[in-house]
Amino acid sequence: MSAARATELRATELRADCTVDAHGRITFGLRLDSAIHPQLLLRLRPKKGQPEQVVHLVDLEPAEDGRRRAVLDSEPALAEGRWDTYLLRERGEERLRLRPGLRDQRTLVDGHTRDRSSPVAVRIPYATKDGYLAVRAWLRTAHSEAGAIDVTDRSMTVAARLHGASLGEGAAVLLRRRGEAGVVQTLEPRAGGDGRDFSFTVDHQELAAAGGTGSGSGIWDVFLQPAEGAPRVRVGRLLDDLADRKEIFVYPAATVGGVTLRPYYTVDNDLSVAVTRTPS
Repeated sequence: MSAARATELRATELRADCTVDAHGRITFGLRLDSAIHPQLLLRLRPKKGQPEQVVHLVDLEPAEDGRRRAVLDSEPALAEGRWDTYLLRERGEERLRLRPGLRDQRTLVDGHTRDRSSPVAVRIPYATKDGYLAVRAWLRTAHSEAGAIDVTDRSMTVAARLHGASLGEGAAVLLRRRGEAGVVQTLEPRAGGDGRDFSFTVDHQELAAAGGTGSGSGIWDVFLQPAEGAPRVRVGRLLDDLADRKEIFVYPAATVGGVTLRPYYTVDNDLSVAVTRTPS
């Protein structure tokens, strides 16, 4: 492909619309001129310094409105991570990055109201910071979906629902201090009637006094252990239309004895609590 042709495509044709249905199926649509075998290419973004390893190809088929359409079925599930989208006009040609067009994600808004079986697979199309179209995917054996978070001067209460598993005997909420193995605060969840809804309360003073070898500042990651001996399940918020909520869902901080505590969502939309000790 000539440089002029590539530039023309980038300016006019490389904008894809997408629609998500309630089952996680994503339909992409874009306008193309003549192409023998165009494909949508999704690339799992590698970690910094690592080579690209995983790509997924979907044929772009002619649609009734004159566009090309690619359907990314809900199965097989995408590996967890961020998937960048590209147009591959012909096999062997240069792949061209796609920009977002219209994104219809209305079915995702109330996704937290639908129970999910194991494994819990989530996909959310979004625009990257530099203006390209990508898909954020999560794939977990089970998931604890955080709901309302009530922060007061003395405590933080979190409502949540378990997907892909049920609460059993010995269930516990675990706050694990990041980077310090074995430093864990254990809380007893208050279970709802169906074995999936639960809530828990974090006492600010107790967490502020909790240990570790550091200065008292640190991050506590929140997990649910659904039953005694069961694998831990991260508590987070994945089941709606927001791919990145860290800068959108901002909660108030509380200060206890010179220590400030604030719940927040990580870059992976998992729930954590930041504890910061004010220098004396």
